[in-house]
Amino acid sequence: MSAPPEVDRRMLEALVEHWLPEANGRRLLLVHGRYADGGDREFGIRTKECRCRVHVADRHSLLGVLEAWQDHQREHGSETDTADTLLVVTTGVEDHQFGWDLLAYAVQRRVLSVDRAQIIAQRFGARDVDPRIRREHWLVDALLDAEPVEGWPRTGSVLTRDRAIHALIGVRLGRAALGEDAVDIGTLLDFSLDVAGTTRFAALPAAERDGLTDWLTHTVGDAAGLLLRLAAEGRAADAMPLGIVGTAAVGENASPAAALAFGGLLGGVRPEQLGAFTEAVEGALERWVSEAESGGRNSAGAREKVLAVTRRAEELAATAGLTAELAGNRFLPSAFTTRLHDLATALTAAVAGTGELTAVEDALGALRVHHLARLAGERMRAVDMAVRLARWLAHPAPELTSVADAIRRYSTEWAWADRASTTVWAGDPAGDPVLGRAYHTVFRAVRKRRAAFDETFAAHLVTWTRYASVDDTGGCLLIERVLDEVVVPLAGEKAPVIVVLDGMSGAVAAGLAEQLTERTWFEASPKAHRIAAVSALPSVTRASRPSLLTGTLTAGDQTVEKDGFAAFWKRRGGHRSGLLFHKADIAGDAGHRLSDQLLEALSDESGVVAVVLNTIDAALDHGSEGDRTGWRPGDITYLPELLDAARNYGRPVVLVSDHGHVLDRADSTKTPVDDVESARWRVGEPGKGEIALSGPRVLLGGGTVVVPWQEGIRYTSRKAGYHGGAALAELAVPVLVLLPSLDVLPSGWELLPTERVAPTWWQRHVEEPISSEAQQARAGQAASAARRVGKQRPDELSLFAVDGQDVRDTVGSPAEQLSLGERIVAGEVYAGQRAFVPKAPDRKVVAAVVDALVEAGNRLPLNTVAELAGRKGRGPTIFATILQRLLNVDGYPVLSVEGGQWLTLDVDTLCLQFGLDRD
Repeated sequence: MSAPPEVDRRMLEALVEHWLPEANGRRLLLVHGRYADGGDREFGIRTKECRCRVHVADRHSLLGVLEAWQDHQREHGSETDTADTLLVVTTGVEDHQFGWDLLAYAVQRRVLSVDRAQIIAQRFGARDVDPRIRREHWLVDALLDAEPVEGWPRTGSVLTRDRAIHALIGVRLGRAALGEDAVDIGTLLDFSLDVAGTTRFAALPAAERDGLTDWLTHTVGDAAGLLLRLAAEGRAADAMPLGIVGTAAVGENASPAAALAFGGLLGGVRPEQLGAFTEAVEGALERWVSEAESGGRNSAGAREKVLAVTRRAEELAATAGLTAELAGNRFLPSAFTTRLHDLATALTAAVAGTGELTAVEDALGALRVHHLARLAGERMRAVDMAVRLARWLAHPAPELTSVADAIRRYSTEWAWADRASTTVWAGDPAGDPVLGRAYHTVFRAVRKRRAAFDETFAAHLVTWTRYASVDDTGGCLLIERVLDEVVVPLAGEKAPVIVVLDGMSGAVAAGLAEQLTERTWFEASPKAHRIAAVSALPSVTRASRPSLLTGTLTAGDQTVEKDGFAAFWKRRGGHRSGLLFHKADIAGDAGHRLSDQLLEALSDESGVVAVVLNTIDAALDHGSEGDRTGWRPGDITYLPELLDAARNYGRPVVLVSDHGHVLDRADSTKTPVDDVESARWRVGEPGKGEIALSGPRVLLGGGTVVVPWQEGIRYTSRKAGYHGGAALAELAVPVLVLLPSLDVLPSGWELLPTERVAPTWWQRHVEEPISSEAQQARAGQAASAARRVGKQRPDELSLFAVDGQDVRDTVGSPAEQLSLGERIVAGEVYAGQRAFVPKAPDRKVVAAVVDALVEAGNRLPLNTVAELAGRKGRGPTIFATILQRLLNVDGYPVLSVEGGQWLTLDVDTLCLQFGLDRD
């Protein structure tokens, strides 16, 4: 025999398990081998047939073996007593040296050889192994050494080489390297950030590292070989960062100088190997960015991985002097910063009149394709707001003709500018000084324009206030008429819930409505646009809130409001009641958010309920508004609970304020005057930036007050915000009507989809500025289809209901009276397409979507399309995909999805594919 090989406990266990069933009562197992130093000398073992205690002795002379056997017999008694024990002797003594007297006690009556490959097969539950395993000693050694505590996974009758290496990788590199039972470059790149796993790999014997690297390179590709080379060198953490920097050497703009510089970081790499590696790294990073965006449980970890890799890539690029060459890279932080600065330059020039808005849009587009933009949510929000304001400034300033004109323009457009300017005023969340200067320029330009509007509005307000009344409103919705003109029409079978958000401005309302209508609520209006009322004067709670809640122009306290609200609904006749809840009436007992009285009132669907929430007004007074750039529904105490309750009872909701507010912008000054009544109104003579108002709508100050129209004027100490003055943001009272379903839409009212409410400049770039009137008319057309669809009951319009009849049998109107959408779904081509789309939407839904797209200029947000189809908040992307399958005949792009947010229609291709004339 050859020199005895080293054996360990696992090998002996395998031998015992294999030979014990054939022992025939023999309790001596002679093994050709040398027992590993430090190995256990005694251990237990269990097989299907029996269990026994194994004693191990390492003896390399005939006398030594004989002595060990005799000692075992003496210690463990007679042959009968040794039935549950087994002596294993590892030895270099060969068979012919033993006498038959000793071999007679030995299993198989000979010295057994260790077939290491066969042991491996046994440990995997196989009968044999792939012949290649026997030839690769590194693999045999590794499999014997690496068996996990729970054992190797069971396999088929023959253990293949690929299966063996795959199992070995799971132990050596960690389960993360296996992914879903498959090794790919993505999982290996994940593994590269696992310090423990890469350290284990670097510590493996060189032969095993080389063997695993060869197999993974063959299985996964060249990128795997490069990654494992770095891991073997202890540089695994730099693998992905080098993949980013490596684009300078193999990208489109690569140069010999860049390749040479990169070689200083990582030499000896073939260009094709580096190309495959950089491509794999970018793919993995894109996957992590998407995971970070998803908001799932792993999103925070994915975000940190991306940021860690890109920051290290930045350091390596600087070390190699490749930062400039990587300016176009879509992962490098410095490239992201460069694009931010390019945008800042374009913004400054556009606002100053020395540049074009198209340069701003181009810079924004370049910024958006950088992947770090997707992780910089707050920074990109500020960017978007600044660009929106630049678009708004590019529109010509309108001439205000009246108070009503100004209020309407504010509620439909300027409130959005105020909302954006709040974010821009706060600056770049990361504190970038270049962006900060650009934002400052934008904010000042916006404020200058808004101040001009406020000044013109104030001039109209002076005259209007003298004569305005319920009988002569001048085209305005007065705050005391909100109950009559807005709430009463909503009081159908299920009475509305009125939530008074004290101090809510048009800017705050725009943000809240956007969030609330995104998934669960429909916005509606008695007009073709969002409406706003005019507050009482001065624009403070004591004058405006009682007027709102009593339906009469009056000043007073909570008692006046509560009694007047009940009296209003009593005057309406019938069984309708009106209950008003102030702050002290809302909170419930321990364990309950809302009081029993409020919950009981909400459950009585015939009674009108009003609740006053003071969170916004209190925040302005106490400074909580200081760092806010927007309000979320959850920021307003009790609002989510009230909305949930109203929705559960199927009740419409009116979100309304009593007045708006202006924010302190740090440059406001306290005006030293006498007769100060509040932060923004007083009595006396008006000065610069102020006006005097007199008339029946002035409820305080003896019928005449002095109020500032300039936002920077205040009469009291500094706070986060103020109200009482004559700025549009204070006097315009937003009125939001939210419906839980289309069933409660009053006759003659309008649905307000997102694209109809938000100004066009807010949603996207408009190459040629259009008037507010034209914008409203164009957006209004998009909602007409929603009304046509929405008037049908849900059971008549199930989005995925399958028609049981041919569409041609249900179209009764002459062809010339049909819309384009109706003609599409009535044709043979559509019928053929529909046959291949299981559970296709109702044809009326498809027709309505097509018509809405045409009427809106062939482009609508996905959420709006879903809303038109009655699928609000339920997978708009999936719905768009189904529409594409129905309308994209032969794969032609009739419908396209832009940026995951917009659905666009190519009308010419649509008509061509469906054989129709466009007109």
